Amino acid sequence: LMALLLLFAALHGGALSPATAADFDKGLAAYKAGDYQTALAEWCPLAEAGDVNAQTMLGLVYAEGKGVPQDDAEAVAWFRRAAEQGYGPAQNNLGFMYAKGHGVAQDDAVAVAWYRRAAEQGHAGAQFGLGLMYNDGRGVPQDNVAAQMWLNLAASKVGPATSKQHQIAVETWDQLASQMSYEAIIQAQALARRCLASNYQDCGD
Repeated sequence: LMALLLLFAALHGGALSPATAADFDKGLAAYKAGDYQTALAEWCPLAEAGDVNAQTMLGLVYAEGKGVPQDDAEAVAWFRRAAEQGYGPAQNNLGFMYAKGHGVAQDDAVAVAWYRRAAEQGHAGAQFGLGLMYNDGRGVPQDNVAAQMWLNLAASKVGPATSKQHQIAVETWDQLASQMSYEAIIQAQALARRCLASNYQDCGD
């Protein structure tokens, strides 16, 4: 679960004051070192004060069960608090939880709605998730062109070509492309360019 949630994850997506950023970074360093109690001690006050970065990481901690009892419902609650403030990584994670039915009743339409909100902010993970939803016809009508457009956007921005994230996105793109006509692929690429040029305001939806 967490490998998928963390895939394409972007931290520090929200504005932080210097002091808040220092506290968040202390928590992140502790988390990476396996010191989850210190991470929680740093993040909990920030999250309660409304910091979206800390709220999202608390969601991940609860989903993973690191330093706290594993609790998908609590994870969803923290993701939702950050997502409702417009934070793309949390919106992506919330979409994932709805798509999988972790901590909430499984709901493809709601998953698509959260994925779309993050995807339209340029979040690669959400673009990848939205592409898969179009590919599978979950929460939206099945549409290979739309799927390829979102996967194309995700693959273009998930880091260097050597990264695991890039490889997964490209492999998924290639698999879908093998089922499409040349004309449909060209159409999807044109849609992706138009979507990006319009800052995600004109994505063919």
